[in-house]
Amino acid sequence: MKVMILAAGRGERMRPLTDAIPKPLLPVGGKPLIAWHLERLARAGLREVVINHAHLGAQIEAALGDGARWGLSIRYSPEPEGALETAGGIANALPLLGEDAPFLVVNGDIWCDWDVSRAAAALAATDLAHLVLVPNPPHHPRGDFSLAEDRVGTGIDIKTGSGARVCTFSGIGIYRPQLFAEIRRGQPAKLAPLLRAAMDARRASGELHAGQWVDVGTPQRLAELDAELR
Repeated sequence: MKVMILAAGRGERMRPLTDAIPKPLLPVGGKPLIAWHLERLARAGLREVVINHAHLGAQIEAALGDGARWGLSIRYSPEPEGALETAGGIANALPLLGEDAPFLVVNGDIWCDWDVSRAAAALAATDLAHLVLVPNPPHHPRGDFSLAEDRVGTGIDIKTGSGARVCTFSGIGIYRPQLFAEIRRGQPAKLAPLLRAAMDARRASGELHAGQWVDVGTPQRLAELDAELR
């Protein structure tokens, strides 16, 4: 299974740290944040990695190279300044990810101990997406989704109105290329509408990860994670 790490974001909430360094290269626990992902993928035997970038992308390529030091093969999907949003970035990288087989996507600005070796078996045969969810963190108390056992297996049910959204999307998902079929390469596009359409069609599933997860979205959370890992 191929893997895409999303690394094109500007990191506005991380400024001024990200004025000179792209967020995936910010050091945490003695190494760049993205290196934790690369090491975990290598241990799981997931060797083919695609990384998109926009802001200071040349630094990412210079720092990571072809991935050989981790036993990986890294290819890059450059985007224009301002990037293409999540779905647009994934659609833009499909020629590198492949047009047929499912692939794993991981946000570059998280730290998570979800077992990535499970990715290949996580997506059901009829589903377009499988999302890894976490309990709502303090900085996102309203959440994104809730899990409902409303079919064989566990499906994701979007709660609207007064319904409780007790889970937050971790930034880890397994997708089929068909989920992005309507997006033209180079066109900015958000991921959420595609996921909601898949959920409405009962072609999405999810699981709740009870382990460690950090959205490294602010300097404070970066410092807290750095102290914990050290």
